[in-house]
Amino acid sequence: MPASQNTYQVFPATDYIDLVPYQYGREFCRPGHAFGPARRNHYLFHYVISGRGTLISQDEEGHETRNELHAGQGFMIFPQQINTYQADMDDPWVYTWVEFDGMRVHDTLDLIGLTPSYPVYTPSNEELRAQLEQEMLFLSTHPEAPVLQLIGHLYLFFDCLVRSSSRRGPSPSGKLQDIHVRTALEYVERHYREDITIADIARSTGLNPSYFGKVFKEATGRTPQQHLIGYRMNKATELLKLTSMSIAEVGAEVGYPNQLHFSRAFKGFYGLSPRDWRKSNSRLI
Repeated sequence: MPASQNTYQVFPATDYIDLVPYQYGREFCRPGHAFGPARRNHYLFHYVISGRGTLISQDEEGHETRNELHAGQGFMIFPQQINTYQADMDDPWVYTWVEFDGMRVHDTLDLIGLTPSYPVYTPSNEELRAQLEQEMLFLSTHPEAPVLQLIGHLYLFFDCLVRSSSRRGPSPSGKLQDIHVRTALEYVERHYREDITIADIARSTGLNPSYFGKVFKEATGRTPQQHLIGYRMNKATELLKLTSMSIAEVGAEVGYPNQLHFSRAFKGFYGLSPRDWRKSNSRLI
């Protein structure tokens, strides 16, 4: 497929729970440029600034759906959902995107009606749509902004997404065991450098591993294992970007004493080896 012009940034901190960005960027696609089939570990929202394109994704039952999109619309990609998206041959799209996650994301997306079966965002309010676009562009064009400022713009983006969405779903049940999930997230934050297991995390909450896994996924949209790996990988990117530590030292610092295991896990998560990722992102070069 033809190449495209893609710029992206990695969020420099992970010590947040309810709503946290991971990466964000903007892409000027060439005609026919496609990405996928692929899976993501977090939620990924694309907003189409101009042009047209197609999203091919799976619904909750694994059936393939196809959506044609144009400027002013957006689409949500869900964790572990297989998807492909492709720019139009005659009017290729330009989009901005943000990858994010958090305890409240799953329920909130249900509330506004964005699901794997209905992934397309169509705004009902022009002013909020324009503000949503500006908040996303701020994230992609201000990589050196303070962390709290970036978090603030993410919340403003999410607020615009919720208030301007033309779909509405049922209210969340309110039965999620938030206290257990918060305990688990705090445990991972304190012990991610150690050789911890999902059973260890579950034990910190007082729940058996099977029930804990169900509660955690209902609250966050991902499994405890996916969260642990994601937390470690994001910590690894901080070290690769900001320090001169060796790859082996970075791996050991985030819970992978075996460098080969760390490199494989990192490449599986980001699609690049730690060394190649550092070459593209290090502030020390």
